[in-house]
Amino acid sequence: MSEEYDVIVIGAGPAGYHAAIRCSQLGLRTACIDKSVDMNGAPAYGGTCLNWGCIPSKALLDASQKFEDAKRFEDIGITIADLQVDLSAMMNHKNDVVASLTSGIAGLFKGNGVVDLPGHGRLVKDCMVEYVPADASEPEILVAENVILAPGSVPVDISVAPVDSNLIEDSTGALNFTAVPPRLGVIGAGVIGLELGSVWNRLGSNVIVLEALEEFLPMADRRIARDSLRIFQSQGLDIRLDTKVIGSKVGSSTVVVDYEGKNGTESIEVDKLVVAVGRRPLVSNLFSEDSGVSLDEDGFISVDENCRTKAQNVFAIGDAVRGPMLAHKGMEEGIMVAEQIAGGQPTVAYDRIPSVIYTNPEIAWVGSTEQELAENSVEFNVGTFPFAASGRALAANENQGMVKVLADAKNDRIVGVHVLGPHASELIAQAVIAMEFDASSEDLALTMFAHPTLGEAIHEAVLGISGQAIHMVNRKSGSSK
Repeated sequence: MSEEYDVIVIGAGPAGYHAAIRCSQLGLRTACIDKSVDMNGAPAYGGTCLNWGCIPSKALLDASQKFEDAKRFEDIGITIADLQVDLSAMMNHKNDVVASLTSGIAGLFKGNGVVDLPGHGRLVKDCMVEYVPADASEPEILVAENVILAPGSVPVDISVAPVDSNLIEDSTGALNFTAVPPRLGVIGAGVIGLELGSVWNRLGSNVIVLEALEEFLPMADRRIARDSLRIFQSQGLDIRLDTKVIGSKVGSSTVVVDYEGKNGTESIEVDKLVVAVGRRPLVSNLFSEDSGVSLDEDGFISVDENCRTKAQNVFAIGDAVRGPMLAHKGMEEGIMVAEQIAGGQPTVAYDRIPSVIYTNPEIAWVGSTEQELAENSVEFNVGTFPFAASGRALAANENQGMVKVLADAKNDRIVGVHVLGPHASELIAQAVIAMEFDASSEDLALTMFAHPTLGEAIHEAVLGISGQAIHMVNRKSGSSK
């Protein structure tokens, strides 16, 4: 007789494991199928985020930034002799962090009563799941009242620079270099390209980033993008915009990359090349043709606003559905779907999803940009504050960047917050909370912030909207647009 569950989740990345745990917490008999394995062939929960993305990249970003900071310790009165990088030890630290978190998910499954099923899962007709255990070759049929698809995503391949896991790598390979490449090429100046480029630039690589778009970080606020480009270039990142890669030639130890740019066709020779042009949904062999699930024109699983597919009682969440490919977005979708299955009616606030780029300084934003508000004919007011005027930022020797707050001119509601600066990834949470409660700029202006803190920059920015900032000279003409 087939195993029967209230819910089967396919995929144990951030979206999937959040959904599975919450389903089980709500009293639903839940199983989670995941095919990922670690370097030793053991089950590796957490998906791309924990194993090959968010977590290992942040481990290397933080370690490399500490090395970069140590080079400047003399500025604050600390002298270090013979500063060196032990890349092997740094990679071991990264791997230890990953192992700790992935094993932690297995513990959370056990503690919450989620049935852990290592192997491959495939949705078939009538909400049944074809399951091939990791230690078997013959499939089993599992019966579920509900199925949640959370397959995640994989790096996008490009024909002009095929990944060979030797000299040309994708984002996963770029987190596992055994030596610092003297010359590193990166295709793509998006989030992944900038983060990976920053890591290896700090550790000693001469990094050239090739970006096909004319505009740098078009999804970000224009002022923030402009200032961050200047800062990254000053750090040594050679970012070349309006540059289309047209081919690559792999030699015995180097790669020659051909590209078309403002000066015509040119070439660079690098020791390693990283392809970081985005990610695509991992939907191959995920469902049968008669399952009732379909894909949209962009290759994502078709879902409605509540993540329901066209198949009855089948949901899809995370990177495989519309919206930004962000772990926290997938997590919230997983919680939403679990509670809907249990009879609740939660929703995800898609207009308040924070975005972060973990460079140094960090970049974070939530809500609308000035460009978007102007395009939609929304009148707004602007308040800004530079970290150069922040006591805490100056004391920490991290005073680059700024905070920008946008408020609707008609009702003063905060509609966008943009941060370029130290710990922007943490500061943006203040903005998300404020917007979640429909706060006005006046609400935040009347809120007491501890001193001295980086958060005061947000306070000063909202004060600046009404010309009441204390630690900078206010614009006499106001900021209304």
